[in-house]
Amino acid sequence: MLLDGKRILVTGVLNDASIAFSVARRAQEEGAEVVLTSFGRVMSLTQRTAKRLPTMPEIVELDVSSPEDLDALAGRVGGHLDGVMHAIAFAPESCLGGGFLEAPWEDVAVALQVSAYSLKALAVAALPLMSEGGSIVGLDFDNTQAWPVYDWMGVAKSAFESVARYLARDLGPKKIRVNLVSAGPVRTIAAKSIPGFEAFEEVWAQRSPLGWDVKDPEPVAQACVALLSDLFPATTGEMLHVDGGFHAVGA
Repeated sequence: MLLDGKRILVTGVLNDASIAFSVARRAQEEGAEVVLTSFGRVMSLTQRTAKRLPTMPEIVELDVSSPEDLDALAGRVGGHLDGVMHAIAFAPESCLGGGFLEAPWEDVAVALQVSAYSLKALAVAALPLMSEGGSIVGLDFDNTQAWPVYDWMGVAKSAFESVARYLARDLGPKKIRVNLVSAGPVRTIAAKSIPGFEAFEEVWAQRSPLGWDVKDPEPVAQACVALLSDLFPATTGEMLHVDGGFHAVGA
């Protein structure tokens, strides 16, 4: 029971194919009390999906781009938190699919706010509930190189990775660890919204030394739960690859 007695906030649960759903389920199986976040039109999706978890969790309203929601988060969640799972990313259509040179700043700004700045915003919002320390884990897609069609979401992921390092620096004295899990491509709602996502699927299965199943989020979820636990007490600012080894090999 890696998370026995712990209380974990999980964002990004849309349906049971979401990596965040697998994290929430595994966290409950490991003894955690899980609280989900959702907002607006997707709230009904989260509510339906939450019923498929071993225990129906509390769901609180949170739009990470809303200062009002962020300010209200501690009051809505209440109690304390031992961990936070950041599984949030979004980019307008113009920011993906090959239009890197044409995407307007207004759309790029949305991608950066929701996909990168939100890690800092969520951490600060949860900070009053983490007075005894804990772990913040973010879902990532390693952007140390340029990818086809990923465009401004890739830039946002680079910013996301940098934000995590600075958070690790500033939250370490508060006994809060900040780490990322860089996942291989998983067939989620978010992934399907990326034009040309199929190209990622094909090359990943061919080049990963351990192989890769785009329909199985479980390996990624297990790594997230491990980082949310006390198994890594001296690890922060790290990006853990769970991608079948794809990142380690050349063409």
